[in-house]
Amino acid sequence: MSLKLVIGEASATGPREENQDALRSVLPEPSLAGSKGCLFALADGVSYCADGRLAAQTSVQALAQDYYATPETWSVAQSLEKLLQAQNRWLQTAGNGQPLLTTLSALVLRGRRFTLAHVGDCRAYRWRDAELRRLSQDHVWQQPGMQHVLTRALGLESHLVADFSEGELNVGDTLLLLSDGVWSTLGDAGVRSVLQATDDPRSAAQALVHAAHCAGSQDNASALLIRVEALPESDWQDQAASWPPAPVLKPGQRFEGWQMLALLSESQQSRRYRVADEQGRHWLLKTLPAALAEDGSAAQALMMEEWLQRRVPGRAFVEIHPLPQRRHLYYVQREYAGRSLAEQLEADGPLPLGEWLDCATRLLRAVGQLHRRNILHRDIKPENLHRGVDGELRLLDFGLAYCPGLSRDGAYGLPGTPSYIAPECYHGAEPEPRQDLFAVGVTLHRLLTGQFPYGEVEAFQVPRFHSPPASAARRRPELPAWLDAWLARCLASDPADRFETAEEALLQLEQGERQPPTLARPLLQREPLKTWRAIAGLSLLLNLVLILTWLYRH
Repeated sequence: MSLKLVIGEASATGPREENQDALRSVLPEPSLAGSKGCLFALADGVSYCADGRLAAQTSVQALAQDYYATPETWSVAQSLEKLLQAQNRWLQTAGNGQPLLTTLSALVLRGRRFTLAHVGDCRAYRWRDAELRRLSQDHVWQQPGMQHVLTRALGLESHLVADFSEGELNVGDTLLLLSDGVWSTLGDAGVRSVLQATDDPRSAAQALVHAAHCAGSQDNASALLIRVEALPESDWQDQAASWPPAPVLKPGQRFEGWQMLALLSESQQSRRYRVADEQGRHWLLKTLPAALAEDGSAAQALMMEEWLQRRVPGRAFVEIHPLPQRRHLYYVQREYAGRSLAEQLEADGPLPLGEWLDCATRLLRAVGQLHRRNILHRDIKPENLHRGVDGELRLLDFGLAYCPGLSRDGAYGLPGTPSYIAPECYHGAEPEPRQDLFAVGVTLHRLLTGQFPYGEVEAFQVPRFHSPPASAARRRPELPAWLDAWLARCLASDPADRFETAEEALLQLEQGERQPPTLARPLLQREPLKTWRAIAGLSLLLNLVLILTWLYRH
């Protein structure tokens, strides 16, 4: 069952010359409603600004048009905040020297939850079990006689501060967005009285607006009501969990249009086949093993892995087949000729510095692209970096990828490969981008030296991270000092000492590359302990030679 809503809208000008309120409801197609939700917005233009009506109408229109263009991997609050900040900047510059001002409240209902974004003095309420609860706070002066003066509004200041809140939905809930022309006249008691008289949102919306003007409201009056008739049994990403996994396939067998070529791997978590399409092109089919056929969480994880990869198109990632007709639980990705960087490292040893710099640049661009889409990879390592014969470096395996607000971690413990997991993760830190950047640092250190900067970590071991990490210049004396320092910053045990974003790390790397070449650091700076030991040994040997020479002569 999907989310089912009944909507009621009403707006009236009242004694004013024009209606400066604006309402918008957007009910997208089911697939988009599952991932992005249904959007509802009410704006009330400020009458004493340049054009309150324009401010209100353009604000709800911008939300309605642009919200569904934001990445599906962004959280609802993140998407709304980005759009409101952009609209705030536009309102400040579009009034020919006088900013356009409006208040706004927006609701997004997705799955079994709602998200509210609010700025100004419109109000949001929830009507549940004959109880009215206010969900928003008025951004006005609290002094007597000053309650009509706004302290926050779209277009009022260069930096917008909006309120965001979330909550669970119940069947039978009615969510209300009301302009101040309604609530300031009727009060909570008047709103409650209208809702008790009718449970139809359309009739209630009309009744609220009519009652406000009959009670003497001198302002525009608008009401937007959303009644929850039915909720999905589970979140949107659970919908494919009822599909059965692909059956055990044998070479030569045909399966849903695919020619099975070979079983590539089978583990406790997945089974992978090489298959060919009608044109003979090779693909990789991934499904669950028979042991997980009834495991709903494993099915959800596989579908989330596919869903995330579809949302990061580009040369740094694998192509996912669209699969227009599918009756089993699996997904198919393109197979590329080439080898992983782990295979290259084992066969050829550490990468030449020029090739290493190319890999570092490509990897940081790919990671930055993921992070801008609110996706954390959480398993960056040479085994998951593939260098194709076409020269492209691709980031593979999204099995542990995490999208805040969408993903759910299973009960399998700390996600990732132990030697690449950031120190703070061992102490329960929440997933965040700098943990991926730590894994990038370990990966690049290993590709450059063949070693781990903090030593190899075994499963279920809680490692101790010394500071600073092992210097890459010990094994690569030709490494410039700035590059050794750059790598050490990626590997800092304290996340506050690392680069904040992949873009920052990439910028520093590119700036360093443009620096004039410098001589390698003196041996005394790179290996002070070994250098002084060698000097002491030579000094002792020289003294022994002198003593033996003196004894021989006497």
